[in-house]
Amino acid sequence: MSTTADPPPQSENTFRIGVVDDHETSVIGLSAMISGTADLTFAGGAGTVDELLAITTDLDLAVLDLRLGDGTSPRGNVEKLRAHGVEALVYTSAEEAFLVRSAAAAGVLGVVRKSTRATEVLDAIRAAARGEQVATMDWAAAIDADADFVDVNLSPRQRQVLELYAAGEPAARVASVTGLSGDTVNQYLGRIRQKYAAAGRPAPTKTDLYKRAVEDGWLPMPRRFRH
Repeated sequence: MSTTADPPPQSENTFRIGVVDDHETSVIGLSAMISGTADLTFAGGAGTVDELLAITTDLDLAVLDLRLGDGTSPRGNVEKLRAHGVEALVYTSAEEAFLVRSAAAAGVLGVVRKSTRATEVLDAIRAAARGEQVATMDWAAAIDADADFVDVNLSPRQRQVLELYAAGEPAARVASVTGLSGDTVNQYLGRIRQKYAAAGRPAPTKTDLYKRAVEDGWLPMPRRFRH
């Protein structure tokens, strides 16, 4: 799902805004709001960051939903946009706190709820397009939470073991894929658990390790169920 729009004649100082949201109605709604202004231009909308960047990279700002159907992480999406010189503003229905924290850690300019009034959403978009941080209660909460959030420094090998094991592979299969012995894999898993416990984020079970891997962006977000 991707959309583009031919903007009406506007001033030379308009900001070009892209939207990443896999709900078509959200893209249409933001497009209508943006297109009704004299200082903002709707440059395109898509269901994924890759799709938006395929449309255009000539953007002043991307308005980004946190949870997308392709399973990408907020941190990964923000980092991909910033690699193309595009800053991001999160536009969300207020999902899990760790999603907001993940986006905050990657450097988004703010967090705005979808329930916010249209005039306030547009003001937030304008501020973010100017490179200003958008101060909201959700954004402040994300920053406060991030101050207490301890990243776990995993070696490349530990990360590889975690990704395979937390994704559902048994330890024996992880050993086969990595070329390690079964005992070595178990030692790696024990060390990974120790690191998470030391960071105040214990992961005693395989399900817990999966959650930590998703939180840290090592594994993709679970795909959202669609009727």
